[in-house]
Amino acid sequence: MSDKAPEAFRTISEVADLLDIPQHVLRFWETRFSHIKPLKRGGGRRYYRPEDVDLLRGIRHLLYGEGYTIKGVQRILKDQGIRFVATIWQEGATPVPAPAAAQAPRPAPARSAEPAPAPRPVPATSAKPAPELPREAAKKLRAAMSSLEECRQILQSAGGRHK
Repeated sequence: MSDKAPEAFRTISEVADLLDIPQHVLRFWETRFSHIKPLKRGGGRRYYRPEDVDLLRGIRHLLYGEGYTIKGVQRILKDQGIRFVATIWQEGATPVPAPAAAQAPRPAPARSAEPAPAPRPVPATSAKPAPELPREAAKKLRAAMSSLEECRQILQSAGGRHK
């Protein structure tokens, strides 16, 4: 990280580097997660407290590592609380509880705390089933899908009707 003490405040560029995400994603998350409240100084410069950074790590872990959607993470924050999300990224942390039966994860790689849509019937074919993706490839695919979901939400919030 840097030479700063662990309890020191971090700039948006330091946090973006630490979490390996672009600064605009941090600013976007501030609009989607009301719990993220960095201090803002002259000129709108953001300073993140250590607890803000831990919360952001938890959000990043749930979105990119576990494949949750933004709505899914919002639901976890509501149901489990800030402290739970702020520690979920740490090794040995309590795993995310499985959603209730009425709130089962979607069958797609990106999980959500929202109810799953009814599956569409698949026509019978003689093709062999696709081989299972290696774990690392599936993780990268979930992260890419999460990024695409964020882009779609940005477009929708800008007034577009993209689906």
